[in-house]
Amino acid sequence: MPSLSDSPPHRADNISAVDISQAISLGTQRYFDGCRNRVPAFVKEHFLFPGSWHTNRVALGWDLLRAPLNLFWAPVYAFTSILRFFLNKAGHVKTASLLKYVPEGFTTEVQKKLAVELYSGLLKLDCEQSKLERCISEALQELYADSHGKATADISQKIQSLVHEAIQQYRITRTATSDITNTITSTLLGAFAFYKFTPGGIGIGIVLATLLAKFFAVKDFFLGETLGNIYFYFFPPEPAFSLAIYSTLTVMAVLSIFASFSGLITDPIQAAFKLHHKRLYNMLDHLERDFLHEQGVNSYYPKDQYIARLLDVFDLVKSNFRY
Repeated sequence: MPSLSDSPPHRADNISAVDISQAISLGTQRYFDGCRNRVPAFVKEHFLFPGSWHTNRVALGWDLLRAPLNLFWAPVYAFTSILRFFLNKAGHVKTASLLKYVPEGFTTEVQKKLAVELYSGLLKLDCEQSKLERCISEALQELYADSHGKATADISQKIQSLVHEAIQQYRITRTATSDITNTITSTLLGAFAFYKFTPGGIGIGIVLATLLAKFFAVKDFFLGETLGNIYFYFFPPEPAFSLAIYSTLTVMAVLSIFASFSGLITDPIQAAFKLHHKRLYNMLDHLERDFLHEQGVNSYYPKDQYIARLLDVFDLVKSNFRY
């Protein structure tokens, strides 16, 4: 770790802007290195059993309603995010800025709990002088035996803004992970229950609608159910549009409720495969770069939600939803 203490402290009136910038960079590096060192313990405490139970048990309440609504809203938010990106690229900055007010969904109790734990446990920003401010002040003191209040005056406000946006994006990854869990669950359910490849709620819904259409057709067959089973085995009936819609929405609602507390299962698995570690390290890397950048604009936009949307598209295409 580089140190400014190798050289004697300068007089305050001899300090240049470059010196102060160097001290701030050093203090920031020390702070984020400390955050990275806390990641394994943070993951163990909150995502491995019994910590995963304490993290996800708060979902057994209003989250059973919020989580399904978030999953249904997620494709809309992903579309607006993509549209905002292309509008910015095309130079329509004002129009793109309006889309940032589109909400990402309801904040669940699990997301709130994790946000608080990230803020206080991992980032250590919940005290009068944050860990980041202390690291920078110490680096400045090494430089010239003074914390230089002017240099650290806007640190708190800048990091607060960046952390708020980063945690907001982290919350979105939780919804995306739940959506991906639904896809995996649907695939396994379709394989074992229906012997079909059903990569999502739409696929399960269409299969269920087809089975229900056949059941009612056999029951009403004018030559009896036995001959009806034979006939509709070779000539399966097409489910009505309304039946396909109702069965698909029902399946997706049930899967969404399951996804609201699926973290009890998926969090330990992700922790075992170091996915939680990678996600947190990525967030910290972006926060560090963004804090040191002059613009101080958030650059942390995980790709999880777009992976979830690609899986949704694949589910739609695979299910041949032609209605």
